Amino acid sequence: MILGRERAALCETGRRLAAAGMVVGAAGNVSVRVGDLVAVTPGGVMLDRMAPGDCPVVDVEGHLVDGERAPSSETPMHLALYAETDAAAIVHTHSTYGTVVATTMDELPPVHYNTLLLGGVVKVAEYATYGTPELAASVRAAMAGGMRAALLANHGGVTVGRDLEEAFEHARLLEWLCGVYVRAKTIGEPRVLSEEQLARVVERALNPPAWPRRAAEDV
Repeated sequence: MILGRERAALCETGRRLAAAGMVVGAAGNVSVRVGDLVAVTPGGVMLDRMAPGDCPVVDVEGHLVDGERAPSSETPMHLALYAETDAAAIVHTHSTYGTVVATTMDELPPVHYNTLLLGGVVKVAEYATYGTPELAASVRAAMAGGMRAALLANHGGVTVGRDLEEAFEHARLLEWLCGVYVRAKTIGEPRVLSEEQLARVVERALNPPAWPRRAAEDV
């Protein structure tokens, strides 16, 4: 089986997404790229009930290479993101808080500095019908400039990573950030970090403080 290990990993990631409540039924999709081939979850199959053989393989032009099932309807979006980024894996979810933010905001306000782990302030891609070239182009634009995540207006969220584990963790982080914002709104207006405050976080990460060492006679 072509990309057998990667197809098995898609199934495991699908089960983890379902267990985390970030997908419902057959909603959401996952892919992984190896060279010019992409293994992707199939359309119309619940992500926690897939077998490796259910996951088709396409090339980067979208031609079916292996598999009996049709690729996810969002495969054009995945391929557009592989063309835009250096990603080796992509996770698309319909998570609750991410979708709430995506129906009300133009971007996810940076209420926590961990938004920087996703590349900066997460944008909401303009709405377009699912599975269309228009949606693929909208998401590609929202992910430009090294972003690792985007929200899709009235739809859900998408994250990329250097492997499936990283893409999955980015999806979890995106949902956590959205959840913090939505819950904060219920008790007041959330404080939003400024560009200067975010820049200071980057500076500290690049230049961490040195810890003083004990003198040898004190050890």
